[in-house]
Amino acid sequence: MADFNPAFERMIHDEGGYQLTEIAGDRGGQTYAGIARKMNPDWIGWALVDRREFGASLTTMVRDFYRARFWTTIRGDEINEQAIAESIFNFAVNTGVGPAVKIAQVIAGATPDGAIGAKTIELLNQCTGKGFVASYALAKIRRYSDICNRDRGQ
Repeated sequence: MADFNPAFERMIHDEGGYQLTEIAGDRGGQTYAGIARKMNPDWIGWALVDRREFGASLTTMVRDFYRARFWTTIRGDEINEQAIAESIFNFAVNTGVGPAVKIAQVIAGATPDGAIGAKTIELLNQCTGKGFVASYALAKIRRYSDICNRDRGQ
């Protein structure tokens, strides 16, 4: 079964680590460790961020946020291949759970409804890591290309 901890470490690295950023034009507004305030205004960690308390408690809150919001939702613990779980998890953080899961379902041969159920888990667990990851990467590129073609500002 896949393990959240290495998936989280790779994802947090991809998100820029534990940094507070505010980039002009970013739709998410102020962001801490990849968590956008506009998209997640009720996240309990904002109280610590606002007080500039960037310690172990905040790090735990970040980890818990990603585990609950993304890893558990994609049922990462039930996916056999670490590479498959990490690919879906990382993309879900970037684009949202629904789109990330729908693309994974298409690759695995499941009905793309955006929710991982028992059938999707079964089909994902029949995939090989390398084959899935390669096909998933191409599908992600197509998605990003479509987004940029629709909105050149992206």
